[in-house]
Amino acid sequence: MRIGVRTVIVGGVFAAMVGGAGYGTYNVVNALNDDGGPGPGTPAVKKGPPGAREVRDTAREFLTAWAKGDADTAAAYTNDQATAAQALTGFREDAHIRDVRLTRGTIRGTRVPFSVRATVAYEGRSERLAYSSEFEVVRGRSTGRPLVDWQASVVHPRLHEGESLETGKAPAPPIRAVDRNGRVLTAKEYPSLAPVLARLRASYGQKAGGRPGVELYVRRSSAEAGETLLTLAEGRAGTLRTTLSAAAQRAAEDAVARHPESSVVAVKPSTGEVLAVANHREDGFNAAFEGKLAPGSTMKIVTAAMLIDKGVAKAGGPAPCPATATWQSQTFHNIEGLAPDTGATLADSFARSCNTAFVKLVDEEPLTDASLAETARVNFGLGRDDWRTGIASADGSVPVSAGPDRAANAIGQGRVQLNPLNLASVTATAMTGSFRQPVLVPRSLIEGDLATARGLSPGTVAQVRQMMRRTAVAGTGARAMAGLGPDVGAKTGSAEVDGQARPNSWFTGYRGDVAAAAVAQEGGHGGDTAGPIVAAVLRSVR
Repeated sequence: MRIGVRTVIVGGVFAAMVGGAGYGTYNVVNALNDDGGPGPGTPAVKKGPPGAREVRDTAREFLTAWAKGDADTAAAYTNDQATAAQALTGFREDAHIRDVRLTRGTIRGTRVPFSVRATVAYEGRSERLAYSSEFEVVRGRSTGRPLVDWQASVVHPRLHEGESLETGKAPAPPIRAVDRNGRVLTAKEYPSLAPVLARLRASYGQKAGGRPGVELYVRRSSAEAGETLLTLAEGRAGTLRTTLSAAAQRAAEDAVARHPESSVVAVKPSTGEVLAVANHREDGFNAAFEGKLAPGSTMKIVTAAMLIDKGVAKAGGPAPCPATATWQSQTFHNIEGLAPDTGATLADSFARSCNTAFVKLVDEEPLTDASLAETARVNFGLGRDDWRTGIASADGSVPVSAGPDRAANAIGQGRVQLNPLNLASVTATAMTGSFRQPVLVPRSLIEGDLATARGLSPGTVAQVRQMMRRTAVAGTGARAMAGLGPDVGAKTGSAEVDGQARPNSWFTGYRGDVAAAAVAQEGGHGGDTAGPIVAAVLRSVR
């Protein structure tokens, strides 16, 4: 099925509705989309998913109106008429997209794929535009009519809620991003860097000394442009040096490519410089920096530091690992197959990732509901919302928690949320004893002060490193870290998530002056999927 500005495929009733023009046409179609419910004497509202004919007919009418440039009529075939009308009007007027031809693909149930062929024309310049997208046809809640389920991605798959397309002089000049050794970094060679490079350009394009060109781009807000989709006139790029390592970035890209919904970050503990950031995602979200997920047992690095600092436990001191542990009426279990060990030390329970040992220890004096949050904030710099990495990032959340969440937080469940950037920083602090806020660009380019934190005492560092090394050599991280040499450490984690068949896989490790952390959603236990990702990155840096 092909629909263009000169090709309109319609049938009986619809032809009559679009035979007129302007306000009358809009009102006729809008009446059918009224979500106020049926009037007296009208047939019962249909229920259940739309049938094949309803999906096909709705898709035809929606795509026909869109191709003709009739935004109001097309929007009336959606379940969010006002938003759709604004977006489709912007498609024509703000993005300057003309000669639109839409070709419907093979319908799969209620999902309708389609391709777009058009021309972007602006101030005497024009370029051809081609891409594919899709939408779903759903039933209106009160009218029962089949309607396009409106999402920003219907217009273009790179759009998210609140974003739009725009063509014109780019808000920022292009950049020529280079790694720490001057090697050029492009989204073509390193695809998961695309959102990172877009953010760097928005923030530092002017400072880098370039000149903006004319582009079709994603408008994220009044102050920020997102990804460039098409270039009509080249600008002049300014050079921006980053802290990245091309070798580490290559390894990170290749490693996350093996598992969907995975992310990894590597940092240089002695400086805080980010060496690699990679994501395997379809939505372009930089989850490695901005994600928020329960980190599972990798959180035990912070918990162990708290226990040692507060005098509750020592690496070689007792930390029995029973089969279960109960905290305020909630029972906690270990991973399947982990045998109890009543004579275990803290180092034993850390290396084997025993949940029950840590749950029992967080009940000891002088610990309070606020102790873990305090250690995370004061010693590791987490959860303070003051990290300035050079692009948007989240610096974790470890809230003060009472009740069962106090114990759950200690093993990385409950209300704790981190991302690979946060976890790599935690590992770097545990290695060196000093918190150095991660950065992606030279500090001279970052406005404002970097975040600071107290770090850890030499005695605590020595014990935590001892436990992490044991985990890497003979514990749950041994298989992933095999062959990486003697100066290594690791911690595994798996985090259960409601609705997922498998837990999220977490892993963090260090080798020499590199710390890396990864998460693979639904990747299983920590060493299964995230472990090899981290090991690949550590192996790449000499």
